[in-house]
Amino acid sequence: MPTPLPETVTADSVLRTDYQRSVAEYWNAHQQDPVNLRLGEVDGLYHHHYGIGAYDPSVLEGPEDTRDRRVIEELHRLETAQADALLSHLGRILPGHRVLDAGSGRGGTSFMAHARFGCEVDGVTISEYQVGFAREQAVRRGVADKVRFHFRNMLDTGFATGSRRAIWTDESTMYVDLSELYAEFSRLLEHGGRYVCITGCSNDVTGMRSKAVSRIDEHYTCNIHPRSEYFRTLTAHGLVPLQVVDLTAATLPYWELRARSSVATGIEDAFLTAYRENSFHYLLIAADRI
Repeated sequence: MPTPLPETVTADSVLRTDYQRSVAEYWNAHQQDPVNLRLGEVDGLYHHHYGIGAYDPSVLEGPEDTRDRRVIEELHRLETAQADALLSHLGRILPGHRVLDAGSGRGGTSFMAHARFGCEVDGVTISEYQVGFAREQAVRRGVADKVRFHFRNMLDTGFATGSRRAIWTDESTMYVDLSELYAEFSRLLEHGGRYVCITGCSNDVTGMRSKAVSRIDEHYTCNIHPRSEYFRTLTAHGLVPLQVVDLTAATLPYWELRARSSVATGIEDAFLTAYRENSFHYLLIAADRI
């Protein structure tokens, strides 16, 4: 059994650097960001990631007074499809297994994992606001005993060695040092356990010179890693890539639709430019712990 985490922790014990404190402040400050809240209000699943798949063009047609609602619902469908794709790569998860959502946000994918597999889920995030929001959602859903959220650092979770059957990160790796992260995940995963990552990463040849990629970094206060760094660091820590899926073409429709929506933030053009010029890639990587 994993070592129980303390019920209360201090920010000083979780946030180890000035950069981590700035990232936490960013997400705590964006509590009412409509791009997350309005999409989550569609069905109560609140995500903090983007979407994949073709959108239904009919949402842009029809009565003008209901157009915004149709677009919001379609964007939410695409982001939930992205989470479904991630969960489909976790392998065989049984109700007795324990899994970790690293960078769990408001908890959307954690709830989907429990509903799909019946497993126990722990989510960790450095945003105290997100932890509180997700815990309230768990209580409302009646799953607080199975889906738990913690104010913890994904680089030092406090869980027991070998206690996780699966771990995932969904657009959260650009906030951390990959070597520290994968050392922790390698420790947490049981032998043969699975790690799945969905992330944006820069093209090693052209990405570091891309103004669009730099704009994304600046907007989200993150540090986008080159594509090769993922594979090099994973294998260095005994996490061997099993599947790699290029989702770049699949995520373009999401950004095209979002750019035409009421929840556009102004960063949409940077994503569209970066993907189209091939300086930025959207990848799913599934790796096994050997």
